[in-house]
Amino acid sequence: MEENKEKTVKKRQECDPAYQWHIQDLYASDEAWEKDYESLTSEIQSLAAYEGRLKEGSEVFVEYMRKKEALMKKFEAIFVYANQRYHEDTGNSFYQGLAGKAQTLSIQLDSAVVFEEPELLAIGKKTIDSWFTQNMDMQLYKRYFYELFRQQKHVLSKEEEAILADVSDMSADVSNIFSMFNNADIRFPSIEGKEGEKIPVSHGRYTLLLESRDVNIRKSAFESVYSQYGQYRNTLAALYAANLKNTAFFAKKRHYNSSLEMALEGGEIPTSVYTNLIDTVHEHMDLMHRYVSLRKKALKAEELHMYDLYVPMVDEFEMKVPFSKAKEIVKKGLAPLGKEYGKVLSDGMESGWIDVYENEGKRSGAYSWGAYGCHPFVLMNYQDNLNNVFTLAHEMGHSMHSYYSDKNQPYIYAGYRIFVAEVASTCNEALLMEYLLKNTEEKKEKMYLINYFLEQFKGTLYRQTMFAEFEKITHEMAWNKEPLTAEVLCDIYYKLNQKYFGEDIVIDKEIALEWARIPHFYTPFYVYQYATGYSAAIAISRKILSGDEKAKEGYFKFLSGGSSMNPIDLLRLCNVDMAAKEPIESALKLFGELLDEMEEML
Repeated sequence: MEENKEKTVKKRQECDPAYQWHIQDLYASDEAWEKDYESLTSEIQSLAAYEGRLKEGSEVFVEYMRKKEALMKKFEAIFVYANQRYHEDTGNSFYQGLAGKAQTLSIQLDSAVVFEEPELLAIGKKTIDSWFTQNMDMQLYKRYFYELFRQQKHVLSKEEEAILADVSDMSADVSNIFSMFNNADIRFPSIEGKEGEKIPVSHGRYTLLLESRDVNIRKSAFESVYSQYGQYRNTLAALYAANLKNTAFFAKKRHYNSSLEMALEGGEIPTSVYTNLIDTVHEHMDLMHRYVSLRKKALKAEELHMYDLYVPMVDEFEMKVPFSKAKEIVKKGLAPLGKEYGKVLSDGMESGWIDVYENEGKRSGAYSWGAYGCHPFVLMNYQDNLNNVFTLAHEMGHSMHSYYSDKNQPYIYAGYRIFVAEVASTCNEALLMEYLLKNTEEKKEKMYLINYFLEQFKGTLYRQTMFAEFEKITHEMAWNKEPLTAEVLCDIYYKLNQKYFGEDIVIDKEIALEWARIPHFYTPFYVYQYATGYSAAIAISRKILSGDEKAKEGYFKFLSGGSSMNPIDLLRLCNVDMAAKEPIESALKLFGELLDEMEEML
């Protein structure tokens, strides 16, 4: 009998710890975590004891805020540790339990401080303004109060806020259920390789399989993945619809005009920025269709399919990059940011910030996360290809942004807004691409890199805008209480693919299910910021590479800014205005130039 050649993904304990993050930098042991958990559980009520007392004056307020900050720092470490342990292996019941306890603690903490904003609003702006002249310790909280009074009409009474805090626990369950299904439960059928061997299909390997030169492998992987999502389409539609309804519920209760307005208002982003992105991309859809036509020509395909969108357009050239080489490439690519940046970057990549390789049950994808007072952490599922080199640069961009913000801002302002969260990461990618393009004379390598750059525009600017448009349509439907069945969602998604990809590609029926496997849809109106962030990053990287020292200085102020300014003004430090069409149009202009160059080289 022939030996089974199928290779399995390793269990966590079988992996080399040298490539795993030093989670012990956050807590030395589970016992240390448990000690802090028990301590915080008993300390939470000390915050609730301030209810009704804030009106006593600035000294009581400052005392309360300092106590709250200390407990929030402790909670952040508790929450991050529990969830990152859970993400190491989502099938591990012990860490599932820790993550559940941390989530419950989050609800308790929210409930304990629920009085804060309504009580301060009741005191009123006039009285609080007088506190600033009475107590110099109040200066730290100027922006805090600006944000509070800016959103005053969306803060409810103490009783209503308490109810919403309790409801938020159930709301979080929707995302958690999807995460459990998508990371721990769903399994994809293995596919057959060229020699008849079985090839496992997983989240981490899916994109790699779609990059295969063998069309049968690409097609089989595509069908393997969507065969499973198709089986659960009605359940997943019900989950996604529940997510939309949750968002609409909170938006309506807080007196917003739409779910989109609620999502953007927290970051002081006008909804016009969102619609402007979609409109501007629509105006330049011809470039995306031209890209599809170029891809069809490059692959010499009679028919181009959705599973043909990731294989490199350049024949007979592969870029295999082990992780050790990837680190060196990233360091060199980001050298224009200076020696200090380079040293912190290198230290981070060499000293346990990163969890590198896939293991059984590990959360899919990649992210950067951490707790104030400890270095950031990066989760990856590294594969030896160029895409993962850029993922490394991208996630370390997030981590470096967090590092500089934490270093330069007090806890209250250290966290940066979602709108600017993708700028540092995509700026890193743009700088890395310029380095790689300038350091190759080999035609096929240059074509491969341009292909990758084109892929970034397709995947980041166009594809994320398509996701954003899908969210806009479906959230509006939920707001208006229109039915959101699997059939309806698939129809909307299929038509968007037709619009964005054009007539030179077969829009395979399976792609209508793609909405069912996008985790970011459970963080409403997040993905558009990949496209706006990419546009801003292209502009910033061009300034830095041109030797504009003022722009570089502004960029480090941006990285160090946290949430001490609103996102639009933070980007203006780099002379980039996302309230205008110009950054998006500038990026699309570069996309057109890259298409020109690739057409000439083919």
